[in-house]
Amino acid sequence: MNKSIAIIGAGAWGTALAILLAKAGREVTLWARNAEKAEAMRQTRENPRLPGIKLPPSLRVTAEMPEAEILLLTMPMQHLRSILPLLPQGAMLVLCCKGLEQGTLALPPEVVEPRPCAILTGPNFAHEIAAGLPAAAVVATPDADLRAALIAALHTPSFRLYGSADITGAALGGAAKNVIAIAAGVVMGAGLGENARAALITRGLAEIARLAAALGGKAETVSGLSGLGDLLLTCTSASSRNYSLGFGLGQGGGLREILDGRSAVTEGVLTAPALLARAGLAKEEMPITQAVTKLLSGEMNVPDTMAALMRRGLKDE
Repeated sequence: MNKSIAIIGAGAWGTALAILLAKAGREVTLWARNAEKAEAMRQTRENPRLPGIKLPPSLRVTAEMPEAEILLLTMPMQHLRSILPLLPQGAMLVLCCKGLEQGTLALPPEVVEPRPCAILTGPNFAHEIAAGLPAAAVVATPDADLRAALIAALHTPSFRLYGSADITGAALGGAAKNVIAIAAGVVMGAGLGENARAALITRGLAEIARLAAALGGKAETVSGLSGLGDLLLTCTSASSRNYSLGFGLGQGGGLREILDGRSAVTEGVLTAPALLARAGLAKEEMPITQAVTKLLSGEMNVPDTMAALMRRGLKDE
């Protein structure tokens, strides 16, 4: 039996998931915080963030908080805590945002505690999901019954879901990959070559795995869709906001100039210093994350940042 689903957040990712699930025959409501935006989407049956893709007739768009059995939270990470008091009680919560909260350094499931929840994460671009192209993702929660119920409710013929009990590792992979993607973009924008990008992705994966284990997750989780899969997609495509920001920096652009030209949030900019601070509390080294943080703050430029990474002490892999 289909469960009612509400998508909380009408950005590109939330709208894409709403389109995917509505087309698969689910009962779906898409919530937009802004009433004017909700009305415009109702009238045009489009979201300007996904040009050329029509909303299915069955998809309901509203600015009033809906009641549903499953709530998918797709707002930017820094807005997650402010949304929680508005949510109806008793629904299954699925966190689709990625990053760490400023100040608390909390991952998404830590912000939601003690309320039970799951993470939906993986290598997914919104425009491809909305277009119905094949993709896979992970539903992570230690609650096996909740995990099974969500996979049954959210999978579609074009959207294959895998389960994981490691919600910490899955959440960390989704957050940290944005930081590594900025570094990968810098490498390519500066013309440093494919060899350098491949090395950076591999070593980035290693530092994410170390921190995952230190935080109580599993290092092997980072080798799956929520880590390696997401990392490969985000570090190799110009469609990635984080990669394209790094590419601009690598070409000599200024951070503020690049951000001012965007309407969408580039999560890695806020995640980098928070991730570095969280790693410091866990006494784990994250040299690539540290380099990105210094580059974003203006403490180092691109040539000095890359030179610092190459000068690190030699050791076994």
